[in-house]
This record gives sequence, structure tokens and C-alpha cells, in this order.
Amino acid sequence: MKEIRYTITDPLGLHARPAGLLVKEAASHACAVTIAANGGAAVDAKRILGVMKLAAKQGMELTLTFDGADEGAAAASMEAFLKANL
Repeated sequence: MKEIRYTITDPLGLHARPAGLLVKEAASHACAVTIAANGGAAVDAKRILGVMKLAAKQGMELTLTFDGADEGAAAASMEAFLKANL
């Protein structure tokens, strides 16, 4: 199991457009991907409603957990995505 943490720098936070892209990126990996904001309840990062429910704002810390076959590649890919989009 791998885990990464990322603090949101985008002034708009995790709004609809990047949330949709995040879900698409997470869905491209075979492993399970969960996401939590500021240590709250974790949701499936492959489900848009769960990701939007986080209501993650600028300055909040996201914790992504990866568990499965391609967790290393998924962690690297998602970390690059977060840095480029949030």
C-alpha cells in the first residue's frame, strides 16, 4: 500500500473540472484509490460524487492511498496530476 499527501494550492480548490479529471486519472489505474481531505473520511477517488463531497478548498491537505497491482505507477501518476492541476 502506498500513500501520498498533497496540499491544494489552487485558489478555487477541488472544483468540478479538476475533480472530473482526477476521477478520470484514478480510473485509469487497476489498483484501488481512495482520497481524504484533512484527515476526514476516505472516499473512492474513482467516483465523482465522493470526490465532490470532500469540498476540498485551497490549503487543505489531500491524502491519497493506493492498494493493488499498479500502486507504484498510480501513486506517481496521481502525484504528477495533483501538482499540475491543483
